[in-house]
Amino acid sequence: MEYRHLGGLKVSAIGLGTMTFGQQNTPAESHAQLDYAFGRGVNFIDTAEMYPVPPRAETFSRTERIVGEWLARQPRDRVVLATKVAGPRRALNWIRGGPKSLDADNIRTALEGSLTRLGTDYVDLYQIHWPERNVPMFGQYRFDPAMETDAVPIREQLAVLSSLVKAGKIRHIGLSNEYPWGVMEFLRLAREYGLERVVAIQNPYNLLNRTFEAGLAEISFREELPLLAYSPLAFGYLSGKYLADSAASGRITLFPGFAQRYGKPGVQPAVAAYAALARELGMSPATLALAFAYRRWFVASTLIGATTMDQLRENLDAWDVVLPEAALTRIEAIHLEHFNPAP
Repeated sequence: MEYRHLGGLKVSAIGLGTMTFGQQNTPAESHAQLDYAFGRGVNFIDTAEMYPVPPRAETFSRTERIVGEWLARQPRDRVVLATKVAGPRRALNWIRGGPKSLDADNIRTALEGSLTRLGTDYVDLYQIHWPERNVPMFGQYRFDPAMETDAVPIREQLAVLSSLVKAGKIRHIGLSNEYPWGVMEFLRLAREYGLERVVAIQNPYNLLNRTFEAGLAEISFREELPLLAYSPLAFGYLSGKYLADSAASGRITLFPGFAQRYGKPGVQPAVAAYAALARELGMSPATLALAFAYRRWFVASTLIGATTMDQLRENLDAWDVVLPEAALTRIEAIHLEHFNPAP
């Protein structure tokens, strides 16, 4: 396993996402995944107070509890642990009564809850799960000024997060599902007011959604702010399993609400093109997609998720595949023909 710098952290190039833990995976299955990944050199574990997904009152916070049970058996200083505070206005009324906003009280309450469930006195990376302000999210792709509403100023969000770093409860802070304007505001305010600097952006990135490259990649380069790439297999679409069987078992068929991003009309033709290329190269479509994401220059760690051990093994084994230049050229040609069908 390769390790990369993320602020003052040293993270494995592959991280384990946990949003299936407590919904599609039992605690025993989840612990087996964590043990296996940790044994393969994965030291970066990513979770969230909202998990498992899809979010429900009945399962809220179950994932952090499962991760905490596993963490209790590990040397804490060998695990890089990331979690997230849920953003407001998504009808998740079981999370802190709303959650109402990303103000100081809510962020502190969220963090204390996560620390208790995880059984630790600090998290290595604490991330804002999605922005407080009006932005298109989770499959939406157009900014709509008519959706404007009051929001906690970014400076206030950053100030409370900085105070929690100084208190030793957070080592570093990060953003998730963020856009260029927001990233630059967090960086500007940190410089102007002597506040903590964000160290990472966790956004979706895969062969069907390379929107990070349009604006955020330049910020990543000039500000030395890497991507934590989530959904590298596009909720299983890039495994190719839905090509042969539209009712194949997976999050898309179990939870139809996820179609907002991946149910768009250009997705399946793009998946078919990438799957055909994978067959030509003698590898699975999943391996092609992961091998592409793993070695993008702006990615610090790619967050994989699996519901079976076979999937997890294949995902980790894909690290050993280095795509030749000719294959990368073919990927770019497909990308231009089927341009970001799932933003």
